[in-house]
Amino acid sequence: MGADSKHVLIVANETIGGRKLMEAIGTRAKQGAIRCTVICPANEPPFGFVIYDDSSRSAAQIRLALTLEYLRKLDIQGSGEIGDADAYLAAQDAVRFYEPDEIIISTNPYPRSGFFRRDLVERIATWSGLPVTHVVIDLNDEPVKHAIVVANQTVTAGPLLDALERRANESPYRFTVICPVGGDGAKQEIDAAKDRVGRTVSDLRRAGLEVVGQVMDHDPLTAIQNAVKYHPADEVIVSTLSVDESKWLDSGLINKAAKATGLPVAHVVGVTEPQGAAA
Repeated sequence: MGADSKHVLIVANETIGGRKLMEAIGTRAKQGAIRCTVICPANEPPFGFVIYDDSSRSAAQIRLALTLEYLRKLDIQGSGEIGDADAYLAAQDAVRFYEPDEIIISTNPYPRSGFFRRDLVERIATWSGLPVTHVVIDLNDEPVKHAIVVANQTVTAGPLLDALERRANESPYRFTVICPVGGDGAKQEIDAAKDRVGRTVSDLRRAGLEVVGQVMDHDPLTAIQNAVKYHPADEVIVSTLSVDESKWLDSGLINKAAKATGLPVAHVVGVTEPQGAAA
């Protein structure tokens, strides 16, 4: 990228990676060479308590990585970081440090957007004195559907993989796999959950699916509620053990998740993870 390229600061949270945002960046790139720095403020978890790695930062990191991947596809130089949970402070810090030439801010439509409610766009424009482009993204209109996949002791082989591949074959789809930490949240349990979600994501990517993964709260309902907040979705897919084995089914998780999120919740009976698989 030449020295004459303009430096564009992108500030976005839940809408990061949205089609309209990518289109706005692509349109700007056609007007002249640009390089981008993406700032993704980290949400605070709205439900439960964080007993393991900071789930809000992990979720923000996933959104950031997806956007940087999209920028690479547009052949645009990009870098980024997780910002302060307060988007205004995150933007101020980024402007001071990176000294951009202009800013693009992406938000949900009013009234869902906390950015809107805090007059973020106007405040940043007034404070920075920089040109600010505001992109409003309604995730319900996105062409690529998104599913939250919840699994713990079940592996990707068999019914779960079949269900995800069927969706991906019917329409553009991406998946976020979340794995609730088992047991009491001890380090051993966290490491085991990280291993499971890592192998699940690898298996699904080898099958050609667009997928990311994250370890979350040990309570599956809390994990689902936070995941939907962090990664707005069209549906939730819950993979469990059989009816006789699953504590999730005993607790009524499927109906509770549907009621709590307002989303369709599909249930898949998965395959028990074989002994020694973690090795």
